Amino acid sequence: MSERPIYLDSHATTPVDGRVVEVMLPYFTERFGNAASITHAYGWEAEAAVSRGRESLAQAIGSTPEEIIFTSGATEANNLAIKGVAEAYFSKGRHLITVTTEHNAVLDPCEYLKSLGFEVTYLGVDAQGLINLEELKAAMGEETILVSVMAANNEIGVIQPLAEIGQICRDRQVLFHTDAAQALGKIPLNVQEMNIDLMSLTAHKLYGPKGIGALYVRRRNPRVKLAAQIHGGGHERGLRSGTLYTPQIVGFAEAVHLGMAEQETEAQRLTQLREQLWNTLSSLDGIHLNGHPTQRLPGNLNISVEGVDGSALLLGLQPIVALSSGSACTSAKIAPSHVLLALGREEKLAYASVRFGMGRFNTESEIEQVAQHFISTVTALRKAFSFQK
Repeated sequence: MSERPIYLDSHATTPVDGRVVEVMLPYFTERFGNAASITHAYGWEAEAAVSRGRESLAQAIGSTPEEIIFTSGATEANNLAIKGVAEAYFSKGRHLITVTTEHNAVLDPCEYLKSLGFEVTYLGVDAQGLINLEELKAAMGEETILVSVMAANNEIGVIQPLAEIGQICRDRQVLFHTDAAQALGKIPLNVQEMNIDLMSLTAHKLYGPKGIGALYVRRRNPRVKLAAQIHGGGHERGLRSGTLYTPQIVGFAEAVHLGMAEQETEAQRLTQLREQLWNTLSSLDGIHLNGHPTQRLPGNLNISVEGVDGSALLLGLQPIVALSSGSACTSAKIAPSHVLLALGREEKLAYASVRFGMGRFNTESEIEQVAQHFISTVTALRKAFSFQK
C-alpha cells in the first residue's frame, strides 16, 4: 500500500488527538447516561461531565460556564447567533453588518434574513484582508442590532482587530458576534477584554471530534437575548433543545484544555514552519502571498500562483500533499474564492490559489518535502504552458 499524502489541510479539519479519544471512550460505554436524567447516578455522571466541559470552554475565553451553549458545531452556532438576535431584537432594528470575506455559515444566514426584509451591510476589506474600522463606524445606524466579524479567516488566516471592533460596538450599544471556529486555542481570546457578546466555537479545528460546537452568549452588561432556532425539550437554557452528546462534549473540553496549555509553544512552532515554507516557495517568480504577512494564524499560508491552471496544480500536488484551494465547505464548486476576490485578486489568479494549513503533527522534514514538490510541480506546469513572467 502506498503512503498517504502529507496532511496540510488543518483549516478544513484536524485529526482527533489520541489524548482526546482516551478521555472520550468511557462515555460511550460505561458512563453513557443522559445529562438531563437527574434522578439517578448515570445521569449525574453525565451532567457532571457536561458541567466540566462548560467550565473548560469558559476558562479558555474568559466567560462564565452558564454562558456556554452547546451546539452541533460552529455553523449551528452562527445560525443561532445571527438569526436568534434578528428575531429577538426585531422591534429594535433590522440592520446587520458583516464582512465580504466571512464563511458561508455567516453569509448565508445573513442572505436568508435579507429575504425576510432585514438590511445587511457587507464591509469590504483591504488588500491584506483587514476591515476598515472607520467604514464600520460609518455603516452603523439607529437600526443596527448586530455586527458579525470572524476572528480569523478560514482561507487566508487573517486575524481581525477584535478588541477595537468590540469597543466600537459597545460604544454604540450594538451587539458583536464573532465566528472563532479557526481561532480557539490558537490565538488569545477573551470575551470580556474584547467586548464580544456572542462567539461561535467548534471542536474539530482543534484536534477534537466533529459534530460538537458551542455558542458563547453574554449574560451581563449587556444580557443578550436570543430566539431559539431548535425547539423541543428546553435544553441549554431553552436556546438549543436536544439531548446533549456527552462524549463529544468531553472530547471538546479536553481538546480545548490541550490547545490552551500548548498554545504559546505551538504558535511559535507553526509560525516557524510557515516561514520555512514561504521562504522556499517565494523563491519562485509569480508567487503572491494572500492576506496579512504577520497578522494571521500561525499555521496558515495562502498563495496564488501565476502561469498555472488551478485544477491542474491541485491535481499535480495530490500524490504528495493533501491540501485545498480554500474553504472545505465550498471545495466542490468550480469557482474562485470569494475571499480572494474580495482582496482584489484577478479571477484567474484567485482560481490558481492554494491554502496550506499546518498543524500539530506536521514536521520540518514534511514541510521541506512539500515545498520541493510544489516547486517542481509549478515548474513542470509552467513549462507545459510556456509561462513567461
